[in-house]
Amino acid sequence: MLETLKDLFESLLQPAAGDAQTDERALRLATAVVLVEVMRADETIDERQRDAVRKALRQEFALADDEAARLAELAETTSRHATDLYSFTSRIDERFDTAHKIRIVEEMWRVAYADGRLSDNERHVLWRIADLLHVPQGAYVNARLRARDAAGVERRRVWPRGASGRFAATRPTSSALSPVVCERAPAAQRPICSS
Repeated sequence: MLETLKDLFESLLQPAAGDAQTDERALRLATAVVLVEVMRADETIDERQRDAVRKALRQEFALADDEAARLAELAETTSRHATDLYSFTSRIDERFDTAHKIRIVEEMWRVAYADGRLSDNERHVLWRIADLLHVPQGAYVNARLRARDAAGVERRRVWPRGASGRFAATRPTSSALSPVVCERAPAAQRPICSS
């Protein structure tokens, strides 16, 4: 199996000119790598995120379970050895239309939300990739909201601590204090906050 992965990896890195099947495999790998990059941006890789990557690959390319697992494994290896994202995002940007790229960004958000928390690193990687894919900001935000809602993450507003160190009981009158948006994952998982 290791030889098979090695052969596949080498064939994807050096595609023959004009070979449509090889181009399609390279596009699949590029898509898998951007999904894996979001997963790797987290401090710890959760199995739920790996499942989300495999599910996205199955849906996107109509792959069988074992094919999606092999592609995800190859994408993890490729991602660890990659020096940039442009080599992957440029391939996706050239081949997919805007609607398709937005769908990929939404799948990346689903991977980020799969473990019930959203780290700053995941948010940053998602922003970088969406920017390289030339996804409009409004579509990027809407993709995030759809993925968040699908993950069952609640959104609530929390007022920041005042000068006394206590949470404000009422809405502050000062414009210096603005609400902090928190997203709470289901069950007893910790909240995800952003300002």
